[in-house]
Amino acid sequence: MLLQDRDGAVLTVTLNLPEKRNPISDNDVVDALCAAMEAADKDITIGCVILTGAGSAFSSGGDLKQMAPDVGSLRSAKSVQTRRNYKYGIQRLPLLFQALEVPVVAAVNGHAIGAGCDLACMCDIRVASDNAKFAESFVKLGIIPGDGGAWLLPRIVGFSKATELALTGEMIDAAEALRIGLVSEVVAPADLMATARRIADKIAANPPHAVRMTKRLLREGQTAELKNILEMSAAMQALAHATADNDEAINAFMEKRTPKFTGE
Repeated sequence: MLLQDRDGAVLTVTLNLPEKRNPISDNDVVDALCAAMEAADKDITIGCVILTGAGSAFSSGGDLKQMAPDVGSLRSAKSVQTRRNYKYGIQRLPLLFQALEVPVVAAVNGHAIGAGCDLACMCDIRVASDNAKFAESFVKLGIIPGDGGAWLLPRIVGFSKATELALTGEMIDAAEALRIGLVSEVVAPADLMATARRIADKIAANPPHAVRMTKRLLREGQTAELKNILEMSAAMQALAHATADNDEAINAFMEKRTPKFTGE
């Protein structure tokens, strides 16, 4: 259900249930994705992760079969159990992605629907093939964004556009996703993974501790007050100055050569 391919400092994680269009509501998928991302976060030699989907879809979001009462891993005949199913199931993903320090690039190869759209929003950078489609489509099924979409989407496209997408449930194409800032780049399908890799390589080429602390500050900046971010920035800057990579960067600049970062 999940493929992992390590090439240098870049790890590519692929949702691999193409026959189901890569749903992420099943607990086995959540467990596997959480385990892969947590392991990558702990490994300082991984400079960036690319997340994509096998087949024609990035992710179809929730498996509708899992939403039948007492059949799947989400909806239960008992409402109190449904709450726990979400909390200890799919809701683990947005909390994990928000806590990650390793950067994650979403390579959206096809449809990103419902929770699949939200999964893309959990990533730090999104690039899409020109045949990708996006929909915050929960309302079409008579439900709400149960995996954090109401928090994620407005922070990317703004409140008004996020509200329009969530309340209409309508699907948009890659060109519209680019226009509203949901993705940063749209390319031909054949160029998608190379484009994601180009971005990942640029990130991974930088000092890993500085990259991860910068990402942490950006994530904290989504909710923290300026004074708290400045306090955290001062503490992290002290850590950055103490690294060998900071010294190497300065020396390489003075000596007009390419720096060699070691993560030390």
